[in-house]
Amino acid sequence: MRAVLLASGIAFFLVGGSAFAAEAQALPPQNAKKLSEILTKVEKRSDFQYIKEVGWSSDGYTVTYYTTDKAKVEITYDPVTGEPK
Repeated sequence: MRAVLLASGIAFFLVGGSAFAAEAQALPPQNAKKLSEILTKVEKRSDFQYIKEVGWSSDGYTVTYYTTDKAKVEITYDPVTGEPK
């Protein structure tokens, strides 16, 4: 019984620790532009219709949007400069 409890505790800390590490890596840098500023740039593009999805990775913000002629556009923006990569 004691071994099972010890093993469960160790597994909890290993799984929980990796989840906390993943959250720490998933944050934009402190000097990043506001996401709303980047999305405003996207909305001002010619033939913009609507934003479908916004994602974050270590590469930056990836914005997927559609144009008025139904073309799908995916652009990755640098989080610090707010410019497309």
